[in-house]
Amino acid sequence: MHYFVTGATGFIGKRLVGRLLERPDSIVHFLIRHPDPVRIESLQAYWGVNASRAIPVTGDLTETGLGIGSTEARKLKKRITHFFHLAALYDLAADTAAQQRTNVEGTRNAVRFAEAIGARHFHLVSSIAAAGLFEGLFREDMFEEAENLEHPYFRTKHDSEAIVRRECGIPWRIYRPAIVVGDSRSGEMDKIDGPYHFFKLIQKTRKYLPSWLPAIGIEGGRINVVPVDFVAAALDRIAHLPGEDGRCFHLVDPAPMRVGDLLNTFSQAAHAPLMTMRINAALFGFIPLSIRKALFALTPIRRIRHAVMKDLGLPDDILDFVNYPTRFDCREAQRVLKGSGIAVPPLDSYAWRLWDYWERHLDPDLFIDRTLHGQVAGKVVLVTGGSSGIGKATLRRIAEAGAIALTLAREAAQLEETRQEFEANGLTIHTYLVDMADPRQCEEFVARVMAEHGGVDILINNAGRSIRRGIENSFDRLHDFERTMEVNYFGALRLTMGLLPAMIARRRGHVINISSIGVLTNAPRFSAYVASKAAMDAWTRCAASEFADRQIDFTTINMPLVRTPMIAPTRLYDHVPTLTPEEAADLVVDAIVHKPVRIATRLGIFGSVLHALMPRVAQIVMNTSFRMFPDSDAAAHRAEGAGPALPSADQIAFTQLMRGIHF
Repeated sequence: MHYFVTGATGFIGKRLVGRLLERPDSIVHFLIRHPDPVRIESLQAYWGVNASRAIPVTGDLTETGLGIGSTEARKLKKRITHFFHLAALYDLAADTAAQQRTNVEGTRNAVRFAEAIGARHFHLVSSIAAAGLFEGLFREDMFEEAENLEHPYFRTKHDSEAIVRRECGIPWRIYRPAIVVGDSRSGEMDKIDGPYHFFKLIQKTRKYLPSWLPAIGIEGGRINVVPVDFVAAALDRIAHLPGEDGRCFHLVDPAPMRVGDLLNTFSQAAHAPLMTMRINAALFGFIPLSIRKALFALTPIRRIRHAVMKDLGLPDDILDFVNYPTRFDCREAQRVLKGSGIAVPPLDSYAWRLWDYWERHLDPDLFIDRTLHGQVAGKVVLVTGGSSGIGKATLRRIAEAGAIALTLAREAAQLEETRQEFEANGLTIHTYLVDMADPRQCEEFVARVMAEHGGVDILINNAGRSIRRGIENSFDRLHDFERTMEVNYFGALRLTMGLLPAMIARRRGHVINISSIGVLTNAPRFSAYVASKAAMDAWTRCAASEFADRQIDFTTINMPLVRTPMIAPTRLYDHVPTLTPEEAADLVVDAIVHKPVRIATRLGIFGSVLHALMPRVAQIVMNTSFRMFPDSDAAAHRAEGAGPALPSADQIAFTQLMRGIHF
């Protein structure tokens, strides 16, 4: 038996052809636009047959006669028993003209060609989209009753059916599959579609919340999904049954799940929190459509919606289909499939396979270069304070990744030592002797960088000064606040303001500020340091808002305590858990690669939330630590003792509990 198949290279088509070729003595002729030998051999290998049973036919769906030459058409004359038309443009975002050309005119071309070669049966694989957004139960014998066909995909699928129903001169059958997901046996899927759009959101929820924590989700209409192996098997079965011409068959799940239940099934498969509390999207139906359209037409709301949906990994129009109003009767399909063993398996029996395949093969993050090399190779990266501590560890990482690494410091001997150390390891860095507290030196440095490198792609404001002294021991030391502010705020600001114009001109750039966890927790004894970092944080938030449309990113890292020369004078920190400079550099690398607005530890976030919700409680916690850990002898203007006292049991317990906080 000879078959002709359009769309044989597609997701459903490949599997249908595989089923057809399992039949004895079957030969499949399949339409292919570009006869690439490698691709054809790959398809034949997938089907497990040679070129004598899977025969490519070069053509184009959008051309008259499918663009098939007359010689090839004559070879097919009177030989094709079943003509399957699956090829279509399935892209909800595609323009109307493209969908009309492929889905409607392509179907007409397929019908005319099938008639011309004398095919005995014509099979159109349509979609439940042909019903539009029909309110209620849509039967298999319904067609004209379709409603709300404004979307071009819905309209073209409906119109393509009309061509077969009204114009096809040979016996025909129409099939309307539901939303097709991966293979229920292997999970294999070729693209992100339908419920897969929510997988990234589920993945993010799993990352930030434990699986036992109840989550808030959405509820909506019933979403009908079926695995591709069911569709292929049903098509093969129904197409070969006698006496079923002129009918339409719904290849759907007879018991579809609501949106909330469907998402929970995938959440369970992903070991993510279940959405136990759901907001029914129908609640927003009371807002007139005209008002909703007007609101979303406003530039701020449109941009916010786009940003939120992008962050969640969802298409802009996905929520339009959450309240899907149509249910599909499938009694005809069930009648002809009865006793065949072909049925839609329960989603929870194979959801884990779909999730596993998506996470291993389709997750968009798999196709993004998340390496440091991919982000900085060949780019100019400036790390201030790169002669020691966090800056030096970060400088090494970016130099090893192929960046044009620049750094500045105010200690000439230490800066040269760093340069020689890197050079001995085969790494090149450009060093500049600059005191960031000196406005003139900062201005001259910016001019040199512009002249020598044309600007900076990534600026990492790391250089800083820290003073640990309680306010009651600082009444006569206003200069401590001034000199801390001069480096941590004004120095960083001078460089950023000097380098930003070039970033704006090139419409790309990234500014990373090394701030402190103390800004989030309001750490006592660091009022000078925390105030200077908080000032830079506030400026950064303002700048990020101003440059959000200029492709310039800003990231603040609320760094926990790091064992660097800055904290060496405070002997108490010998007993406090800290990060190593290399671990701190990992946070900077994460900022470079992912460009988040903020990086903070869970403890820092907890401190910030606690202060926002229960400021009095937060003050008591921090005051307790303040009294538990006294100022150093020097800070308290006391003569130095014989040596640092060993920490008490309370101090040890507190430092372990409040891991990473500046005391």
